[in-house]
Amino acid sequence: MACLGVFVAYLPVTSVSVSLTAIQSALSTTTSQLSWVSDAFVLPMAAFILTAGVFGDVHGRKKVYLAGLLLSAAGAATSLTAHSVGQLWTGQALSGLGAAALLPTTLALISHAVPDHRERGKFIGFWAMCLMGALALGGIVSGTILAHASWRWIFLVPIPVALLAFAVSAKLLPESRAPRTSRLDWPGQITAMLAITGLVYGVIEGGAGSFTDARVVVALAVAVVSGVLFVVVERRAEHPMLDLKLFRSPGFTATTLVAMVMFLGMIGFFFVLSLYFGMVQHLDTLDTAWRMILVTGAALIVSGVVGRLMHKIAPRLLITVGLLLVTAALLTLLGAEADSSFATLSWRLVLLGLGMGMVTTPMTATAVASVPHPLAGMAAAGN
Repeated sequence: MACLGVFVAYLPVTSVSVSLTAIQSALSTTTSQLSWVSDAFVLPMAAFILTAGVFGDVHGRKKVYLAGLLLSAAGAATSLTAHSVGQLWTGQALSGLGAAALLPTTLALISHAVPDHRERGKFIGFWAMCLMGALALGGIVSGTILAHASWRWIFLVPIPVALLAFAVSAKLLPESRAPRTSRLDWPGQITAMLAITGLVYGVIEGGAGSFTDARVVVALAVAVVSGVLFVVVERRAEHPMLDLKLFRSPGFTATTLVAMVMFLGMIGFFFVLSLYFGMVQHLDTLDTAWRMILVTGAALIVSGVVGRLMHKIAPRLLITVGLLLVTAALLTLLGAEADSSFATLSWRLVLLGLGMGMVTTPMTATAVASVPHPLAGMAAAGN
């Protein structure tokens, strides 16, 4: 059920990314408005993922997991019926909230079900395969749909999958929670939400216009002040949303930095590559999806293999090699031109996928294993 949950959470990422050209054409959006189609999903996911992780630890991971599935289905239904970019943003935001609930709880469920961290690596490998599988299938399914129907129908697929997972989980999934008494840290939640929202808004609007614009300056200032306040609040809180003592663990700190770099690159990569294939090379959505599956497909295969190798090869070695592969792939992609052939791009995309797959599994497994077992949800959310 953890694997199915992360599949639902990540299905919108590439399904929307490969459809951006069609969405822009249908709704006549600007580039800034189009970027918010993706970021309306990412922003609430980032803002509420810590709350969801702690809430699951305290009040029950099954409850949060089921809520995440319902929010994902509701978001997809809202986007499915969208006739304006504003409604599409709303649907994406609901799906982002669903992903915020699903991502930390799915990892915490695995941690609870498989206490042995050496054995757990294999199952986190399966989890990472499903994450990459969602990224791979999302683009292909959306491309096939757009070849025969309106862009809105790309949002149909997550609804039955989420509802099926909800029905099965409600009956079969056992409840689990951390053996400690706590409460939600609202000052931490509010300052984290303001910091993340201000930062993302400032970067998007500054990039689309000017970083000297008053709104952008205010947003970035709010992000800095709120970020400082978040650290102060969390250091003094009796029940912090993100216990800063976690960063005393070198393993947790290192993997959190790796996660930040990896997903910054991955989400940005899918957005830009979709526009490159659609607007620069003038490919249709299905052709775009087939090219992007080289990345996700390679990552999917490697994730499963790496999960089984973790007890034989040190995670730091796997992560280091993976990051070097990602770096090499991105450097070679700097040479892409408007008329670059599929052959010249394909090996670079496969190399990128191999690096991503080699990093994701040991990064996630190390973050969860490097903290006390009751804090698995918080560690997963922080990562």
